[in-house]
Amino acid sequence: MVAGMFERVLITGANGHLGRRLISRLRRDCEVVAAVRSERAAAMLEGMGARVCMVDYGDSDALANAAAGCEAAVHLAGIIRETAANRYADAHEGTARALCRLGGIRCIVYLSVVGAAPDSPNACLASKAAAESLLLSGGTAVRVLRVPMVLGEGDYASLALGRRASGPLSFTFRADSFEQPVYAGDVVDAVAALLERADAPEFVELAGPERITRRELTRRAGRVLGRRTLLVSLPIAAGRVLAAVFEALSRNPPVTRAMLGVLDHDDDVDVTLACRNLGLELTGLDETLRRCLASPHSNP
Repeated sequence: MVAGMFERVLITGANGHLGRRLISRLRRDCEVVAAVRSERAAAMLEGMGARVCMVDYGDSDALANAAAGCEAAVHLAGIIRETAANRYADAHEGTARALCRLGGIRCIVYLSVVGAAPDSPNACLASKAAAESLLLSGGTAVRVLRVPMVLGEGDYASLALGRRASGPLSFTFRADSFEQPVYAGDVVDAVAALLERADAPEFVELAGPERITRRELTRRAGRVLGRRTLLVSLPIAAGRVLAAVFEALSRNPPVTRAMLGVLDHDDDVDVTLACRNLGLELTGLDETLRRCLASPHSNP
């Protein structure tokens, strides 16, 4: 069991990069129920040792059937890009309400994002904060883990960073904005610690050990790849205009203004308290980049 506390744990959004890593971590100590929304997502988890259930996260009855016998839940499901078919209110608040109605769950760990705040002008960050509040008011012990950019082997963020650093010429919005990327394995360790520790705090902000500009992050990534790229910084206002055009023309825009706002957030997280409370030793940035970029297609 996870530190002797839980015999069966539900993971929503289990087909994502962090979800798959978490299955590998938890299945050694407890039974894992992996909740996903499609057959394609379910196929990604074949052979991983979890019991896979296809559910609509907002459907309380379907989620309750999937979670039968589970004593804890790790809620990873969420979006940063809203479309006409996938709204923030459904993806965040709706799923939080469904989780609150589950019987037998004694602990919920919710993966949120640095910058979430109820009064945020950013629709995504405000929605994530609303979901946090719903879960915390539901009567179950809840642990909210807020993270910024997460880098893992073969995941979307690492591949995007690798492409940007491969040059010779790359473009980005506001290259002097600050990032504090955290290694995916450290996030999984934090989730496991939040499940293990009955005295864990309700809110934990976790980031990587270095705060660095996007320009310098690209340079450091290029060094790992043996490349040098000229990074051209574009004004974020231009990105917002472009995103607004996409939103006006498409029901499924490739980028939105809210998404840009989440990605453009200046991260500044003091990780001392989180590391002390959860017993974490964070992976250094250069080692994170080496793991994630030198072998981008390796399995977690």
